[in-house]
Amino acid sequence: MPTLRLFASVRQAAGVATATIGGATVGDVLAAASERFGPAFEEQLQSCRIWRNGEPAALADPVGDDDEIAALPPVSGGAGGSGRLAVISMHTSPLVQPGSGDSGGMNVYVRELSAALAHRQLECSVYVRRFRHDLPPEVHVEPGVRVVHVPAGPADLPKEQLAAALDDFTDGVLADIRRQGGVAAIHAHYWLSGVAGHRIKHALDRPLVTTFHTLAKVKEVLGEVESPGRARAEEEVVACSDVICAAGPTEAEQLVRLYGAPADRVEIVAPGVEHALFSPGDPDGARTALDIGPGPVLLFVGRVQPLKGLDLAVETLGALASHRAQLLVVGGPSGRQGRAELARVRRLVADAGLGDRVRFVAPQPHHRLATYYRAADVVLVPSRSESFGLVALEAAACGAPVVAAEVGGLKALVRHGRTGYLVADRDRATWARRTEEILDDPLTAAAMALEAATRAREYSWEATAELLSGCYRGLRRRRLVECVA
Repeated sequence: MPTLRLFASVRQAAGVATATIGGATVGDVLAAASERFGPAFEEQLQSCRIWRNGEPAALADPVGDDDEIAALPPVSGGAGGSGRLAVISMHTSPLVQPGSGDSGGMNVYVRELSAALAHRQLECSVYVRRFRHDLPPEVHVEPGVRVVHVPAGPADLPKEQLAAALDDFTDGVLADIRRQGGVAAIHAHYWLSGVAGHRIKHALDRPLVTTFHTLAKVKEVLGEVESPGRARAEEEVVACSDVICAAGPTEAEQLVRLYGAPADRVEIVAPGVEHALFSPGDPDGARTALDIGPGPVLLFVGRVQPLKGLDLAVETLGALASHRAQLLVVGGPSGRQGRAELARVRRLVADAGLGDRVRFVAPQPHHRLATYYRAADVVLVPSRSESFGLVALEAAACGAPVVAAEVGGLKALVRHGRTGYLVADRDRATWARRTEEILDDPLTAAAMALEAATRAREYSWEATAELLSGCYRGLRRRRLVECVA
C-alpha cells in the first residue's frame, strides 16, 4: 500500500510521522487518513501541499503500492528567528530517490538531518546544483527546510566534470544567501560542496562545518580511481573547516592521520535512522508483499559500484554449502563505472549458474526498503570502505542480522557475534561460513535480530541534530579558523 509521510503540524495532529494507507488515488489515501486520524488532522490537512514521490500531486493522481505521498503544511512562520544554516549538497539532491545514479545514503542523511534541525528551530536552505531543466528554483519541503536548485553548468553534466561548475555554483549560493539575509553557519557535504563552502566562508566570514562522507585517500588505497586534485582539495577544506564531522572513530582517525586534521576540530557525528519507517515487522508478510518464494533470502542494498562489493555478495551466495538461498540486489549503477560493474556482476552470475537465484531490483523509494530488510534472513554489506554504513543501521532497525566487512564505521556499528558478523577478509568461503552460521541456527538468528533492533534504537536523527545544533552554537563563541582562501 502507499505510504503517507507527514510533517510538522499535520504530523502532530496525526500522532505519527508515517502511515501505510490504501487507496487508488491521492485523494482516496488522504480521505482514508482523515477518517483514521480524526477532525483535527483533517483540518490541518486542508492547508497542506501534497506531493507524490517528490513531485507536486493532484487529488486525482493514481497511486501504487510503492508510492510515497507527503503532506507539507504552509511554510509561513518557518523556524523563525533562531538562525539559518546553509546546507551545501552540490552533487546530489535530498529530493532524489536513493540508490539511483549518484544518489545514496548521503541523500537520506541530508534530508533527514535538515528536517531534524528545522524541528530544533534552525532554518535549513539546502543548495543543490540544478540537474534538470524543469526543476523549480526552490522547493519548500517542510517548514524550515527549502531545497534551492542553483544553475551551474549544463543540467546533465556528469559527476566527473562537476568541478568545472564550482565557480558558478558558489556564486549562485552566495547570491541566494545574501537575498535571504545571511546565515549563522555553513555545513558542506562531500568534497565538492566543501570547496564551495570554503569560498563562501571567506566571503561571508561565517563558520564552516564539513562532512566528507567518503575520502579520496582512503579510496585510493583500495585502488579506486579519483578525479585529479580531489585529495588536495580535501586537504584544503580540512585546513579551512572550523569543525570536521566524522561518522565514527575510524573516519576520525583517518582524517587526523591522512589529512592532518587537528583532533580538537574533529567531531564524531553518527547518522540516525527514522524508526517510524525502519522497525521490526512480519517476515512472512514482507515476503508475500515482495512475491518471494520459499528458502533463505540474502539481501544487498546500495548503488552498484566496485567499492560496494556486490561481486563478493554473489560469490558468497555461490559458496553456500548447506542452503539453496536467493540473493536480492536492490539498487542501480552509479555512472559509467557503475554500469561497467553491473555488466561484470551479471556475467559473474551467469558464469556461476546463479541466474535463477539472483534477483536484480530497481532502486526503491526509501520507505519501501524496510519491506526488503524484513524479508531478509541475512543482509550482506561487503563494502571495501564505508565511513558509517547506513544500510547496516537500517537493516538492524528492522531486526535483520548483518554480515559486513570489517572496515570503517561498520566496525563500530556491527557488534560481532551479537547483531551479526564482521569479516576481516574478502574470501568467499569465510563470508559463506558466517552467513550459514546464521541460517543454520534459528535461535542465534532470533537473538541477533532482537539485539540488532535494540542497538539501532541508540541512533536517531533527533540525537544527531541535537549534537550538531550544539556544535553550531559553540562556533559562535570561537574564533574562526584562518587559512589562505
